[in-house]
Amino acid sequence: MRRLLGFLIGIGTGALVGATVAILLTPESGKDLRSELRSRMDGFRRELQEASAQRRAELERQLEAMRNPHREIPLERN
Repeated sequence: MRRLLGFLIGIGTGALVGATVAILLTPESGKDLRSELRSRMDGFRRELQEASAQRRAELERQLEAMRNPHREIPLERN
């Protein structure tokens, strides 16, 4: 457990240092950089919400199947 905690702290510290260096050395202006970061975060948030909704629907179908084992529930295929 102690090794895992140390590893996670190292990852967090490395990510923070890397992000700080990237921001300081970027060739774009602050306004452009903030706009790009905001755009990427919005896209990431949208993808996360879509994945969450899909997973929730899948888990709800599985729960319904467990509650009613004699009734067949169609599974959606992507």
